Amino acid sequence: MPEDKDTATEEPTPKRLNEAHSRGQFPQAPEFQIVISLFVAYLVLVSLIQDATKQIIELTKGVLGQIGQFEINFESIVSGIHFGISFLAFLLAPLIVATMVGGVLVGGLQSGFRLTPKVFENGFEKLNPVTGMKRIFSFQSLINMFVDFLKLLAVGIIVYISFREIINDPLFYTPVPPIRLGEFIFQTTILLVFRLFLVMLIIAFIHYFYNRKQTLESLRMTKQEVKDEMKQMEGDPMIKGALRSLARRLVLMQSMKKVNTADVVVTNPTHYAVALKYERGVDIAPVVVSKGKNLIAKKIKNIAVENGVPIVENRVVAQSLYRSCEIGSIIPPELYKAVAEILSFVYKTHKYYFHQLKYRRLQERIGTISK
Repeated sequence: MPEDKDTATEEPTPKRLNEAHSRGQFPQAPEFQIVISLFVAYLVLVSLIQDATKQIIELTKGVLGQIGQFEINFESIVSGIHFGISFLAFLLAPLIVATMVGGVLVGGLQSGFRLTPKVFENGFEKLNPVTGMKRIFSFQSLINMFVDFLKLLAVGIIVYISFREIINDPLFYTPVPPIRLGEFIFQTTILLVFRLFLVMLIIAFIHYFYNRKQTLESLRMTKQEVKDEMKQMEGDPMIKGALRSLARRLVLMQSMKKVNTADVVVTNPTHYAVALKYERGVDIAPVVVSKGKNLIAKKIKNIAVENGVPIVENRVVAQSLYRSCEIGSIIPPELYKAVAEILSFVYKTHKYYFHQLKYRRLQERIGTISK
């Protein structure tokens, strides 16, 4: 059962934001496409208008200068239309391409140039008329209608102001040179585009920041949701504990296999057992190859007995080794002397075993290499 929205007081986590982004739920304002298109159109008009004007003038001179030589028939009319369309397309191509690239670029900037694959999921649900009616009469649709009304109002005001300025131009009530007509059209177009750009830019920013605020508020999380997400990211403590326990068991099972090549097993005598290995020229100090308590200690001692590994009872050393050393680690310096005495003792009393031990270790290395 979903929790009350009033309890959602926490800021959305990066994971929640990423999931929302993949569904297409991120701050955006479609007006930015219009703004960029107007801005690009303004730049293109300013930079290319002179060349375009020269081409139009040259074309006009050519057509009017040779108009008497043209034969008016169906083929010439079709050919003229084709030429006019091609020439117009050639002039407008930079403007069209630039506005398209600008629109794609600003869309990518708003989405972070990231894909939103989940937008296409549940496509049939979006065609549901009931769902569609809910969207139409939602609060967000009213906001979008208000923004559209602002855009329409802004365009109307700009057109009205521009129209009042245009009709007051001397072009409409005094004789002017023909070139003035071209200048008038160019200046009026540039001024109109620039004004539309400024107004739409303001509306786009207002709409974007409103959408950003609404999106972040809709993605707010409850404290329990944040805790649950942290558990998912870090892993369930019970599962992590079970994995650690399994890992310890695996290490222990591996260590049991090395008891038969140990130099000595130091015991408590019943509760603790620690198997030690020391090879001159290989180990810098004696290494704990296996250790255990209670039942595991008993199993280590049984393996030692089966393989003839020397067993030495030393309560203090056994407990110290068990508590201070991990399997595979060397013994601490404070135990060097005590362990050295134990090893010296077993070297003297179990000479035959240590002759066998060299052979066992050699077999172990060969087996490891062959694997």
